[in-house]
Amino acid sequence: MMKRSCLVTLWLLWFGAAANTQQERPNIVIIVADDLGWNDVSFHGSNQIPTPNIDALAYDGIILNRHYVPPLCTPSRASLMSGKHPMNIGMQDHVIISDEPWGLGLDQKLMPQYFQEAGYRTHLVGKWHLGFFRRAYTPTYRGFDTHFGYLGPYIDYWDHSLQMNETSARGLDMRRNTDINYSANGTYATDLFNDEAVRLIDSHNKSQPLFLVLTHLAPHTGNEDDPMQAPADEIAKFDYIQDPKRRTLAAMVSRIDTGVGRIYKSLEERRMLNNTIILFYADNGAPTLGIHSNSGSNYPLRGQKESPWEGGVRGAALIWSSLLPRKGVVSNQWLHVSDWLPTLGHAARIRIPPNQSPIDGQNQWSTLMSSSSGGRTVVMNNAHKQFTYSSYIKRGWKYVNGTMFKNYDGWLGQLNSGEQLSAEEYFDRFNAPGSIGSTMHLTRDRVESIRSQASLECTDMEETSCQPLVRPCLFNIVEDPCERNNQADQYPDILRDLEHEVNSYRKLGAASRKRPSDSRADPALHNFTWTWWQDELNSQLPFPGAFQNLMEYLMSLFSKDQAKMLAVPGCEKL
Repeated sequence: MMKRSCLVTLWLLWFGAAANTQQERPNIVIIVADDLGWNDVSFHGSNQIPTPNIDALAYDGIILNRHYVPPLCTPSRASLMSGKHPMNIGMQDHVIISDEPWGLGLDQKLMPQYFQEAGYRTHLVGKWHLGFFRRAYTPTYRGFDTHFGYLGPYIDYWDHSLQMNETSARGLDMRRNTDINYSANGTYATDLFNDEAVRLIDSHNKSQPLFLVLTHLAPHTGNEDDPMQAPADEIAKFDYIQDPKRRTLAAMVSRIDTGVGRIYKSLEERRMLNNTIILFYADNGAPTLGIHSNSGSNYPLRGQKESPWEGGVRGAALIWSSLLPRKGVVSNQWLHVSDWLPTLGHAARIRIPPNQSPIDGQNQWSTLMSSSSGGRTVVMNNAHKQFTYSSYIKRGWKYVNGTMFKNYDGWLGQLNSGEQLSAEEYFDRFNAPGSIGSTMHLTRDRVESIRSQASLECTDMEETSCQPLVRPCLFNIVEDPCERNNQADQYPDILRDLEHEVNSYRKLGAASRKRPSDSRADPALHNFTWTWWQDELNSQLPFPGAFQNLMEYLMSLFSKDQAKMLAVPGCEKL
């Protein structure tokens, strides 16, 4: 009898410990801004677009001053979700256009699936952009319990429609889970997504840990007929900015900042804040000029979105958590967006089996905990055959070969010093009642010190010609973060070694998953909505789901050339 009693007691103790462990897993909140420039947040030193709530998290957390991302939307999101480099999963080749039948492979296990299996309640709010030509590629089939947002690259901020090109109709792209959402029409998209994130926190059952990913539309442009959109009252706050396009961008970014403050307050009111990790970052650099240009500024970094330069791949980022002992730190440790799966997984005590399709990301939790930890020394930004450029960093040396738009290879988006708030006005907004900063009691001297450390100054750096379409260039990216001094002639051995490694990466890369447009995606054929148009075609097969999943798996095992040999005529649209 005593033996049985002891066993029961031990079982209860174990069960209680297990329950406490489950409850103590940290909540994870990831907020992603789309096409946000290095200089479009104020924690890097500019007072033109004040982002007081984002800044407060930065000053009380860790500013990730060397956070690297792929230079485009789809590859960047694929890397976050899979923990892998886009070139290793076939997601390196541009972005998914909404009428193209491809997406992040179903053979890939994604971040929300790991967290869902560990007992987390998983939510995606906002942009997906990893494929929707079939329902199986959409968020609630890839590990998210819920999704509220859109599936393609961008939408109108007010009516949430998308017109990809002149040959397609304008179609609604707004969903609650898999259902089309009409009721949100007329609500500004950033407000809509902020509202949903707060609603999810307010209604969260705290017996489960929370995994929330908020991927904003802002400050990406909307449709080409009206690309820059923000509420008039928000735009009016930035009347000191002369360029009307950048004035609207400031309003778009400001609305993100407001949401960050609301999310923080909601977590605080639910008493979840002390066990939450908040990650904020830009998916890639801003497109100052050209297609989908939003007048964003990556200055003084070189280049912009869709380029090999730092302005395209070195993104604004921070992490905040009371679980991290480092506060008010500007970290210059190397991080890549693929690192967040193993890093946040480690924080949540989620084991990622090494034999389960090994990931490229590195667990960086120790580098976040201590500045003395080593961490990453290599950052692969891009290297594949379809794009005409390579971008690779190893131990502070950066190799650049080729470019996409040579007219945009310079230093873009320099700000007019006369179009900024004064230091006093900035701190008034930072400490305004209701802002996060007003609760953190950070002194002005402390804030100015952190901002100074996070700012980049490169104006006095020697400029040496780099023509990457003629020959590769080499930069000491630690001493020369603005890529002004090409040292290829001084260090030919380093250049040759990096070039050899880039070519090795390129040869090992997976075949691109990109597919040509399919006219059957036209929203005019689907009640003027964007939807999973190929499901109807697949439903005519005897075992549609099983057949398609088998084909996905088989194709993932072969190289591009082998896949062509196996291709069956007429099946390329499946």
